[in-house]
Amino acid sequence: MADRLVRDFPLFPLGLVALPHEQVPLHIFETRYRTMITECLERGSEFGIVWMDDEELRDVGCACRIEEVLEQMEDGRMNILVRGTQPFRIVARQDDFPYPAGTVELLSSSDEDPDIEATERAQEAYAELVRQATEDDPDPERIEGMDAYGMAATVDFGLEAKQGLLELRSENARLKLITRLFLAATKRLDFIERAQARARSNGKVRFG
Repeated sequence: MADRLVRDFPLFPLGLVALPHEQVPLHIFETRYRTMITECLERGSEFGIVWMDDEELRDVGCACRIEEVLEQMEDGRMNILVRGTQPFRIVARQDDFPYPAGTVELLSSSDEDPDIEATERAQEAYAELVRQATEDDPDPERIEGMDAYGMAATVDFGLEAKQGLLELRSENARLKLITRLFLAATKRLDFIERAQARARSNGKVRFG
């Protein structure tokens, strides 16, 4: 799939990174963003979340569609639920709107054959993380239908890791990155669990 240029694309700079497939709740209170979201709702169009990192706007963000208006308040504020759809790169900023906007390039994945081993390793690492975090066995069929973004969208990684994942054009590269992230997260959970067990036992191993 070729990349596509889109003009007049609304931009929402935030202190977070959204990924394709990820659901993100947003509280809209500034007048300019209330205007932006209202226009998107009327047109059925998307907008882009872009990470504002230390007052610097990153070049790559994630297009989002509005899935639901959770609450509409009398003063115009609203709570909405959005879902990430596709990465984009900001080509040029536009100043002729009452809210941030620009010309963006919607980014597609590079053409490549899927790496079966990388896919299986990522899915296994994800399944183990889900088991450790929830103590439930994940549905194998559901995991088989998830791509790298789909798995990563359900895990709370740091912003730099999520941004790095968003900027990768290769699905195989994304699979390798999330495998490392899942393994590291599982290791941290295991360490926390063992530390909590030691704290509960006051440093002693209990029998019976």
